[in-house]
Amino acid sequence: MKYGLLFERFLNPSRRTMPDIDIDFCYKRRPEVIEYVSRKYGDDRVAQIATFSTMAARAAIRDAGRVYNLEYGKVDRLAKMVPEILNITLGKALETSPELRDAYENDELGGRIIDTALKLEGITRQDSIHAAGVVIADDQLSNYTPLQRRGAEEEIVTQYDMDAIQSIGLLKMDFLGLRTLTVISDTLENISRGRGVKVDIEGIPFDDGATFDLLQRGETIGVFQLESAGMRSLLQDLRPDCFEDLIAVLALYRPGPLRSGMVKDFVNRRHKRMPIEYIHPDLEPVLEQTSGIIVYQEQVMRLAVEMAGYTMAEADVLRGVVAKSKAEEMKEQREKFIEGAVARGYARKLAVKIFELVENFGYYGFNKSHSTAYALISYQTAYLKTHYPKEFMAANITSIGGNKDKLPVFVNECRKMNIRILPPDINESYKEFTPVEEGIRFGLSAVRNLGEAAADRLISLRRESGPYESLSDFCQRAGTGTMNKRTLESLIKSGAFDYLGYTRNHLLKIYDRVADIATEKQRLLEEGQHSLFEDEEEDPLAEAPMQEELEKDIMLAYEKEMLGIYVTDHPLMQVKEALARHVECEIADLPEQQDGSVKWIGGIVSKKTQRFTKKGDLMANLTLEDLTGRVEVTVFPALYLQYKEILEEDRVVCIKARIETGERDEEAAAVRVLALDASEPRLKSPEQCDLYIDLDGVRAERQTMDRLKAILERHPGETPVKLKLKMQDAVKVFRLPGQYKVNADGSLYAEVLSLLGDGCIVLE
Repeated sequence: MKYGLLFERFLNPSRRTMPDIDIDFCYKRRPEVIEYVSRKYGDDRVAQIATFSTMAARAAIRDAGRVYNLEYGKVDRLAKMVPEILNITLGKALETSPELRDAYENDELGGRIIDTALKLEGITRQDSIHAAGVVIADDQLSNYTPLQRRGAEEEIVTQYDMDAIQSIGLLKMDFLGLRTLTVISDTLENISRGRGVKVDIEGIPFDDGATFDLLQRGETIGVFQLESAGMRSLLQDLRPDCFEDLIAVLALYRPGPLRSGMVKDFVNRRHKRMPIEYIHPDLEPVLEQTSGIIVYQEQVMRLAVEMAGYTMAEADVLRGVVAKSKAEEMKEQREKFIEGAVARGYARKLAVKIFELVENFGYYGFNKSHSTAYALISYQTAYLKTHYPKEFMAANITSIGGNKDKLPVFVNECRKMNIRILPPDINESYKEFTPVEEGIRFGLSAVRNLGEAAADRLISLRRESGPYESLSDFCQRAGTGTMNKRTLESLIKSGAFDYLGYTRNHLLKIYDRVADIATEKQRLLEEGQHSLFEDEEEDPLAEAPMQEELEKDIMLAYEKEMLGIYVTDHPLMQVKEALARHVECEIADLPEQQDGSVKWIGGIVSKKTQRFTKKGDLMANLTLEDLTGRVEVTVFPALYLQYKEILEEDRVVCIKARIETGERDEEAAAVRVLALDASEPRLKSPEQCDLYIDLDGVRAERQTMDRLKAILERHPGETPVKLKLKMQDAVKVFRLPGQYKVNADGSLYAEVLSLLGDGCIVLE
């Protein structure tokens, strides 16, 4: 290594400051870009950048446990005492977790493990390749940074991380894989393959009325940057009708402008519900396109040049100062701007007022060139969704891979667009989701137990020798190397052989016999004994009596198991109107909700896990799924005790929940439950039920009754209350007067249970 050159990098400040350049590419072709820059600048001057993961609190405890040869379960329980808070340290965990503190102070082995973990915490555990970072040098990289080879492809990677790379003055670039660019590329390929049409995405018209109609309706699921509920609402309010509007939308939909009320003003001015006013006529040419409101950083620069005599370089400095709100530098710029404007003939009072506008702009300003680049992609995806909906939605669904939270969003959008989502078909499906005449077919690689290599092989065989004519033909051609009975069963359950005309139930009862015969034929063929079976074709499918189709709920369950979602139908489709009357927010829109807000959500319970609290009370964690997505819901003991029988897997419910947003995925905590009546699609609420409180003869004393009365009075509502009084061999039921109707929620149950004990309260 040339040490003098390396030291010069550290010592020369001007060389340490390099631009941070981010470029988006189709993620499938990102390796081609790295290969290109390697050829252009030299293999010895280009490398990917290393990133280092350090040992966090829980990982440190688990690694320390291995040193002491403890069984995993015990160490795991200790690790889980560390609260699930982002970047929490062991020291902080000991302060905030009484459990962990107790284990540390009162358990000798626990104390030793935690002491060891405290020494391990923060140590670099392993290195990997940064997801985007690439370094390009003006000389051999080995003169500046140690290098290594990593991965199956033995890629050249630095041994310094990105901060160190920048600190020694090297150029770090982020080659980012952008999913949307891949969606556009795949959509164009789908169009070419299915319609025989080559679409020039760079040459599409930017005044397409149908595309702007779609944007104005807010039908933008899958459209770049325009998918959120808030953005769809803004599009419906603004009703953009030109590309310039789309640029403004992307610049405006951010926390600063939304909080300031500026977005509402922009919409009202755009539709002439509010007058467009300028402090001075000279501002009109600068702000005309944004209805008199400063939206872009470039407008600030233009104001400075035209009104205060700045050069473009000086205006760029002002832009940076305003964007970062640096107090000292802002003071200097204020004087410079005002004096410059006065020198150009503007009144000082006016100059002060204009600079105050510029200064306030720092809280919400955006770079127009950035917004324009993203608006281009937004418009292209909106255009493709408008004119090639099946091809576009198929590419979108393919792009999300195994993301089970995102998949229902796109499937539900297809339903709204009257695009059928079809089961996979062994003769029609490609590896990815495939647009066909009837709708969009599941890709073969999405089928559980199949895998991409097997899917590629099946598609290749189909191309070489034509469609699979029967199940026997399929088994023989695929062979045991590609297809085993478990995989064959998965394909049948998913619907991949529906084209044969047999019920899935029939195929499931016979497929193993068909597979055995095909395997035997293949063996004999390989041994040159073709004549032994040439004239005796056995077809177990045709010979066996046709079986009736599976029950609908079983068929849907198989589809969910094999494909991750319900395909031919959905349990919620029959009750979606009933749910819609009670639901305030679809699950896909939960990220838009304010942290801590309480909303009614609804759907099917797709998973339930019961667990005990520290006090030994039973509670549950649910996965609630609607047609747009899924969310984890916590049901605490008091509420769970009441609704334990209702909150079962495959039951449809509405839950009033407190929404928790943050660094992790959205979660919810239930505060109230409405159950779906099993006999008809309506929801049975507490107002339609009676609340029964069981009392035995011993507890029915005056002091207890007075306390119960006070609890009921603290929770007024619409649910009638009945007391069950056990008297020797008889049970008497007393209906309380109307003034004791209650709001049957978790807090009421908690108080009653605390007074009377478990099992004393039931809603029927």
